[in-house]
Amino acid sequence: MIITRAPKGTEDLLPKDSYRWHYLEEKFKNIAKNYCYKEIRVPTFEHTELFERGVGDTTDVVEKQMYTFLDKGGRSVTLRPEGTASVARSYLENNLYADALPLKMWYELPCFRYENKQKGRLREFHQFGVEVFGAKGPEIDAEVISFAMEFLKSAGLSDMTVNINSIGCPECRKKYNEALKEYIRPHLSELCDTCKSRFERNPLRILDCKSPVCQQIVKNAPKLLDYICDDCRNHFNGLSETLGGIGIEYTVDTGIVRGLDYYTKTVFEIISGDFTVCGGGRYDGLIEEFGGDKTCAVGFGLGIERLLLRLDDLKIEIPKRDNPKIYIAPLGDRAKKEAQKLVLKLRKSGISAETDYMERGLKPQMKYADKIGAEFVLVLGDDEINTEKIRIKNMQSGQQTELDMDSLIAFFEGDR
Repeated sequence: MIITRAPKGTEDLLPKDSYRWHYLEEKFKNIAKNYCYKEIRVPTFEHTELFERGVGDTTDVVEKQMYTFLDKGGRSVTLRPEGTASVARSYLENNLYADALPLKMWYELPCFRYENKQKGRLREFHQFGVEVFGAKGPEIDAEVISFAMEFLKSAGLSDMTVNINSIGCPECRKKYNEALKEYIRPHLSELCDTCKSRFERNPLRILDCKSPVCQQIVKNAPKLLDYICDDCRNHFNGLSETLGGIGIEYTVDTGIVRGLDYYTKTVFEIISGDFTVCGGGRYDGLIEEFGGDKTCAVGFGLGIERLLLRLDDLKIEIPKRDNPKIYIAPLGDRAKKEAQKLVLKLRKSGISAETDYMERGLKPQMKYADKIGAEFVLVLGDDEINTEKIRIKNMQSGQQTELDMDSLIAFFEGDR
């Protein structure tokens, strides 16, 4: 039997669509450079304990969605479900805390979660993300949000809402957890089985449950923002003030708790339509959880597939930039050899060029040139070779330009 279907929840990136990813990658990298973030790359799989301890063993990600298996040595490993825990592990393992702080990093990576396929949700998906270690104040939280907003605007989004909240620190959450449990207790028997098990261990995760019944139960639950301590309140007020100072409008959404346990203080989401296109926050306790010193940290993750879907919904077209600059259509065996030499010279000069490899006649070659989006076409025959005079046709305007053959490269260099 020939396998002809990709696994459920995965997608191929086809050549006709790759330019869209290249466009977003270029935008993200340029903004990262302007914000002075440097790239980090981490392994695709990690020891399972890393995510159990970092992400939280009562989260949906760990309880229901991780791809976990034993390797040939009997060790439990997990395909990465998100980026932050892996970057935090690398920060500790490679002594990056000895570098100049704050340490600001970005990444693009595939992640894996076992969940039902739905719009914008895949089992293998890709993220842009940033992580900052060592900065305590709310100003860096605002910078991270600004980074995300600037990238999303550059990608074409304009209808965005920034929602922020504070989920406090572990100390103020203790008081809140007791209040939340008292509120939920009369409805304990109505909760889904997963949330029943969370009630004593981590009641905050009940707020993140996707069960309609559980969502209805916690609809009017106490708000965590009403229980945060003075330090967390001052940090949240500082973030609000900083965002206002740099011109970023925001809404306080007390329902945001994020789905991962490592978050502290600031949490935020950026919404476009009914899509959460970006989410993140502060995680000041994660490095300590992994055995390091207490380290302040903040970051975000942004799903690339979800962003592309949102751009499609809004009919925002990404410009194609990888079409050939010129297609050389050879007529005859002699011209084929000359065309090979000419496209090689053009390519070495940084000019994208294509020619015929399919033994096509002129008319099929012209159709092919149009199909691949070539900007210019040069028909090359014996006359052009003998006289070294050529005509190139602009495929969009139909205008033809006559040139000496040896000035072709200069023509395109001037065009650039």
